[in-house]
Amino acid sequence: MQIRNVAIIAHVDHGKTTLVDKLLGQSGAFREHQQVAERALDRNDLEKERGITILAKCTSVVWGDTRINIVDTPGHADFGGEVERILNMVDGAIVLVDAAEGPLPQTKFVVGKALARGLHPIVVVNKVDRQDARPHEVHEEVFDLFAALGATDEQLDFPTLFASGRNGWADDSLDGPRKDLSALFDLVVRHVPPPRVNPDAPFAMVASILEYDNFLGRVLTGRVEQGTAKVNMPVKVLRQDGSVVETGRLTKLLSFRGLERVPVDEVQAGDIIAVAGLSDGTIPDTIGAPDLPGPLEAIPVDPPTLTMTFRINDGPLAGREGKKVTSRQIRERLFREAEGNVAIRVSDSTETDAFEVAGRGELQLGVLIETMRREGFELTIGRPRVLTRRNPDTGEREEPMEEVLVDVDEPYSGVVVEKLSRRKGEMQDMRPSGGGKIRLTFSIPSRGLIGYHGEFLTDTRGTGIMNRLFAGYGPWKGPIEGRRNGSLISTEPGEAVHYALFYIQERGTMFVTPGEKVYQGMILGEHSRESDLEVNPIKEKKLTNIRAAGKDDAMLLVPPRKMSLEQAISYVEDDELVEVTPGAIRLRKRYLDPHERKRYERRIDAEAAA
Repeated sequence: MQIRNVAIIAHVDHGKTTLVDKLLGQSGAFREHQQVAERALDRNDLEKERGITILAKCTSVVWGDTRINIVDTPGHADFGGEVERILNMVDGAIVLVDAAEGPLPQTKFVVGKALARGLHPIVVVNKVDRQDARPHEVHEEVFDLFAALGATDEQLDFPTLFASGRNGWADDSLDGPRKDLSALFDLVVRHVPPPRVNPDAPFAMVASILEYDNFLGRVLTGRVEQGTAKVNMPVKVLRQDGSVVETGRLTKLLSFRGLERVPVDEVQAGDIIAVAGLSDGTIPDTIGAPDLPGPLEAIPVDPPTLTMTFRINDGPLAGREGKKVTSRQIRERLFREAEGNVAIRVSDSTETDAFEVAGRGELQLGVLIETMRREGFELTIGRPRVLTRRNPDTGEREEPMEEVLVDVDEPYSGVVVEKLSRRKGEMQDMRPSGGGKIRLTFSIPSRGLIGYHGEFLTDTRGTGIMNRLFAGYGPWKGPIEGRRNGSLISTEPGEAVHYALFYIQERGTMFVTPGEKVYQGMILGEHSRESDLEVNPIKEKKLTNIRAAGKDDAMLLVPPRKMSLEQAISYVEDDELVEVTPGAIRLRKRYLDPHERKRYERRIDAEAAA
């Protein structure tokens, strides 16, 4: 049977996983009357809750006498590392573009990587049944994007389909029959070349995806680049420098059939498979026959741009909710994550019982923290910091820069421009995008965006859309103002009392509710002024014999501001931490004792003066 390997790449929310659902359904991958969940490939709990793809996944459909291996990729820029390594396994790419929004930053990022690999993409203008769709303009924008990214003449001559992934149809023209996706299947078979492999050479494959299975252990997925793989055949695992990591046997060979992984006895070169039986092999090692002379080439992945400190939870409430609280358990979990996620790097910190975790962005690291807290870990997390570097030619300090694309209603464009300018952003472009909206393009330091997203949604009344993409390194822009407001800090341990919170809420915005456990040094809310304020949240009302009708009726509390994990991480300052447990997300000062806090402030002031 002929094989085609293709990746579906696009910006977040442009319909990749929904389109894969329809491709699986129309190819006969599901049994008749089989109940299949919407976005069937998003099997992870976090993926279902957030409605985004986090991990790249493989599936397979049969069309005529051809088996098409499809890789569904994440669309968010923070998970770009998943897309980069996946391009190693495929010979073609379906670039999905929203018919209303057009190509957005992540589209630019993944298309640039695909073109550099020499792939000839198929462009699918999706969601053409939207009321604000502008398919022909978007088609021209995609052409301009390809040209700007340095595509060859052959790559610029890309085939285009107009589609509605949710309704399950794709056609060569807008006025086509709108019946099914057969035009897309036929185009993939016709346009995507078969794998260029050597079936007679010794077996070799590059590991591109690492998963852990309760029954099989470590499962490595990749494309067989040469030779034939057989069950129980002896293999060796090679690092990129040619050193042998381990030798072993392929105890299981798994091929993709629809949503299932099916055991097979033999796999030919060009197919995408998962193998089990290796204990140390990881990404991007080469798994090959014992007589393989050297490792295969693997795509280098862009480096991380952001780092955060993961520490043990040493607060007064530590160990009450989580089962995994020691630094040894946290260390093992973080290094295991770094094995399977090439965009994350873990190193030991200079602090005791702490680790530096570097990644692509707040969302990626937030997903890791959320996964760990659901597994029973307790952690405290420091404020994100950008990773700077020295320019090799000039020796000047450089920091990561991002391209930010903002779609806002016209009345809110002024406040967005003002806030981003204050954070050292430089406007590159400003144009109307239809429907009373303005599209703004900025170049801004990555650290200028830390903590801005929540403020952006408040300023635009929740109507604004902000997309960002790492755009390389630029000169250090100098100091950027952080949060303007101070914190309301608890002076006593215990349970927060309604009476005390009623009088504290006059001083700012509260984060806690009555009955919630608090401790000395915990942040209860945001002060309305720039300075920190220490308050007593457990002070109760003094009881007297005097009773007046209606005296206590007016003590109404304003609903507290509850933060998500990402909001909390981007909210804290350098002297604050986020305490993460399976049952709660709390904000606290790094030093709980007020005298230690004052000593820390004096030391920081002295360093700044020096």
